[in-house]
Amino acid sequence: MARILIVDDSRTSRKFLRDILEKNGHEIAGEAVNGKEGFEMYQKLKPDIVTMDITMPEMDGLDCLKLIIRYDPGARVIMVTAAGQQQKMVDAVKYGALEFMSKPFDTIKIVETIQKVMQSK
Repeated sequence: MARILIVDDSRTSRKFLRDILEKNGHEIAGEAVNGKEGFEMYQKLKPDIVTMDITMPEMDGLDCLKLIIRYDPGARVIMVTAAGQQQKMVDAVKYGALEFMSKPFDTIKIVETIQKVMQSK
C-alpha cells in the first residue's frame, strides 16, 4: 500500500488515477492541479509516490520534479506522459523520475508501475 500524490491539471485524469489506485489498495494523499501546488503538497504530505503530469500550467511537471528531487533526493516520482513527449521523458529520467505512465491510461500498467516503484530504493 502506498500513499500517493497525484499532480495533474486534468480533473478527469486525476479521478481516473484515484479510482484505479484506491481500488488496488493505495491511499491518495492528495491531488494538485499544477507543479507549484504539487511541490507545496509534497513538502506537506511526504507521500510515498508522486504521479506527475508533464504538461501543466503555472509550473510543468519537469520543473516540479527538479524541485522535489532537490528537496528529497529519495523521492519516487512517476511521470505521466502523452504521446509525442519522447524528449521530455529523457529529460525526466535525467532529473530523477523513476518510471513513466502514458495517457490514455492502462489500468494494468498503472498497477504494475506503482508496484515496481514501491519495490525500488
